[in-house]
Amino acid sequence: MTDRLHIVGGGMAGSEAAWQAAQQGIDVVIHEMRPTVGTFAHQTGNLAEMVCSNSFRSDDDEQNAVGLLHWEMRAAGGLIMSAADAHRLPAGGALAVDRDPFAETVTARLHAHPRVSVTAEEVTELPRDGHWIFATGPLTSPALGAAIQAETGAEALAFFDAIAPIVYAETIDMSRAWMQSRYDKGETEEERTAYLNCPMDRDQYEAFIDALLAADKTEFHEGETATYFDGCLPIEVMAERGRETLRHGPMKPVGLTNPHQPDVKPHAVVQLRRDNALGTLYNIVGFQTKMKYGAQTAVFKTIPGLEEASFARLGGIHRNTFLNSPTLLDAQMRLKSRPNIRFAGQITGVEGYVESAAMGLLAGRLAAAEIQGRTLPEVPQDSAMGALIHHITGGAEAKTFQPMNVNFGLFRPVDGLKGGRRGRKDRYKAYTDRAKEAWSAWLTEAENK
Repeated sequence: MTDRLHIVGGGMAGSEAAWQAAQQGIDVVIHEMRPTVGTFAHQTGNLAEMVCSNSFRSDDDEQNAVGLLHWEMRAAGGLIMSAADAHRLPAGGALAVDRDPFAETVTARLHAHPRVSVTAEEVTELPRDGHWIFATGPLTSPALGAAIQAETGAEALAFFDAIAPIVYAETIDMSRAWMQSRYDKGETEEERTAYLNCPMDRDQYEAFIDALLAADKTEFHEGETATYFDGCLPIEVMAERGRETLRHGPMKPVGLTNPHQPDVKPHAVVQLRRDNALGTLYNIVGFQTKMKYGAQTAVFKTIPGLEEASFARLGGIHRNTFLNSPTLLDAQMRLKSRPNIRFAGQITGVEGYVESAAMGLLAGRLAAAEIQGRTLPEVPQDSAMGALIHHITGGAEAKTFQPMNVNFGLFRPVDGLKGGRRGRKDRYKAYTDRAKEAWSAWLTEAENK
């Protein structure tokens, strides 16, 4: 019993942590409160359910930090990446997945693993004995959140993360919309036509902004603060920052040509990305929102091509909780006050599916090694994994700590390379080459420990 690893939370991080530890020969119990205890954002009891976007973002492992993280997770035999690759959808250079089969595959593989068991129960306390990983994510239950707060002696940090709406493809007017990835990116025709585009002229854009600003919004509960992660701002919050903000963000018209009016440059473009393998569902890219449901329907139907749209899911907003990890966690992701407990995933202050799963991968391997009496080498800071774990466990400024996606700004500079935009391509390639070498060496050394 003392050698068993308990993982609380069956999302991206918890699922990956369980897989990695089990593959290292450790018996694992996943404590997932769903479906016994639900959340407003989840719709199933599946492990690794995707509740927001269906995209793992760029899959470019030479010029993009998240694509590099994909590469490192694949090299480590990651379950999340394996399932994502198995249910990949065309997305113009990004890794988008068919969300339901993806989660079903992760769930089935973990249930089938001889060293993994799954129990549907809510854990509300921080245990003093045994080996534990808490990967409860942004929707940590209030009871467990209170227990974490009582243990750490710090105010829980929180931000609000909004969910983008999903449209039934058959209700989109294709006489106004068209299929094209920005700059025709992608190696196949399917990739080059992975996004559905709805154009706006200046008057339509201005009317849309007016409607957005005037729409009824979700009210916050007393004592809650609307502190958003900048990578996932609700569209109405972006609009409040300036009328041109959306046109230079998710609605930018660059790299696209409307075949219905090839000589007319759109003033703004709303993009939708395929959300399932059948191509029957599309999510509106970057359109996270806290508008009330009735307002969403009215506002989104002002978009050319969506006038008669039907929605499979409207947007929503939920509270995301994360630790001030630089002050609370050690370099092994252990809670300093209770080193029998590790944290992983979004609750540690990483942002995004891939980053969450990556921290689960590391937590699972670190916990397995500790149980087996092995000491793993330090995760190399020059890898994407190392850059992230270094950031959350000490590299970030604790006073201003906020959720962070993986990015090349977290990497140590490569000597002798030119800075600025002109040197970016060579610099990014140098980062990824160095990271792959460092990560491969770490995996080999870790396997031999």
